[in-house]
Amino acid sequence: MSDIVLPVEVREGTGKGAARAARRAGMVPGVLYGGERGAVSIAVKANVLRKAIHTGKFLSHMVTLQHGKETQPVIPRDVQFHPVTDEPLHIDLFRVEEDTVIDVEVTVHFINEEKSPGLKRGGVLNIVRHAVELSCPAGSIPEEIVVDMTGKEIGDSIHISDVTLPEGVKPTISDRDFTIATLQGARVMVESEEGEGEVSADADEADVEAAEGDEGESED
Repeated sequence: MSDIVLPVEVREGTGKGAARAARRAGMVPGVLYGGERGAVSIAVKANVLRKAIHTGKFLSHMVTLQHGKETQPVIPRDVQFHPVTDEPLHIDLFRVEEDTVIDVEVTVHFINEEKSPGLKRGGVLNIVRHAVELSCPAGSIPEEIVVDMTGKEIGDSIHISDVTLPEGVKPTISDRDFTIATLQGARVMVESEEGEGEVSADADEADVEAAEGDEGESED
């Protein structure tokens, strides 16, 4: 079970009025859905929810929901935040079991960059995907996808096949060995010689298009 426990109360009322009343009482309204028991209106203490969110392991990871003596594993599917104060306003939770297979986005983390000859020579790491969507059991969601940069040279590409995933975990994109990152020559050198940046020849067209659409990803 998850190490995050979220005590909840069942809300009798629904709609905007009931939600506002819950917030005035220091609670965050929400909905629990999925499975055979249907949707249930719930409320979570605001300070408890903030603490859970600040662990960095809350969204898209299994959480133990607690109502009285009853517990239920759930996956937080959405948290709405106030646009100014950034306080949580509403939460959606999805019922799961340990072996329920779900799709989640997992952040990519690069290690041993100091052991990359290409980076030592002034190369630039071009991250095509900052996160990868994985299909995995709810009880076995990886904290991160680890990419080892040891020995990587300028011109190398890192594909999903280069990453070791836990047993039972696989990428939702299964029709190609997509690119996660490339190691390119320094942008300053490329622009001075050719007038524009380069995209590694190993990055296929589909991955380049995906990179352009993903938030925060590098330019070509």
